[in-house]
Amino acid sequence: MKKVLSALALAAASLALAPPGMAQDIYRAVSSGPGESPPNGSPGSSVATFEIDGSLMRAEVPFRDLLSGTVSAHIHCCTTEAFTGVAPVAIPLVDFPLGVTAGAYSRTFDLGDAAVYDPAFLAAFGGTPAAASAALFDAIADNEAYLNIHSSQYPGGEIRGFLVAAPIPEPATWGMLGAGLAGLALMARRRPRGAVRAAR
Repeated sequence: MKKVLSALALAAASLALAPPGMAQDIYRAVSSGPGESPPNGSPGSSVATFEIDGSLMRAEVPFRDLLSGTVSAHIHCCTTEAFTGVAPVAIPLVDFPLGVTAGAYSRTFDLGDAAVYDPAFLAAFGGTPAAASAALFDAIADNEAYLNIHSSQYPGGEIRGFLVAAPIPEPATWGMLGAGLAGLALMARRRPRGAVRAAR
């Protein structure tokens, strides 16, 4: 129990000490067939996480229930309006699992490397990784960049989801966390006494 309390206390402390902008560096893309343009009836889904730390972007993309095997996946940028429209490929998800209807993808991209970007995107946004990444960051902040997973049945994209900043915990969440830690602390204090009595 002490190990659990220590882990929870450490997690709470690290969250409390985190820089204010830290949560805004984590983005989620909830992808679906109805989220495509045009929408489709695919039951496929994905809740992907993109964590940006300086010039590094970590992508965690689980997906499932596609109607046909994957042929590619990309981050597209930049639409002219938030949460709508289509855009060209900005970053191909290199080595994405192909020919499957479910799976997971994990990779870290160095956004300071020109090879990460689709050549047309790089050329359209200044021709340098710095200019391309600035355009991508602006589009993500404005909800004008999206994840698209393409399949053989839907080569234009079977499921898609716009990248959205992960929510920052509400003040009430911190209160609930504190109450939970206090409750666990009481349990930890009582448990050893009971354990000693049971041993007698």
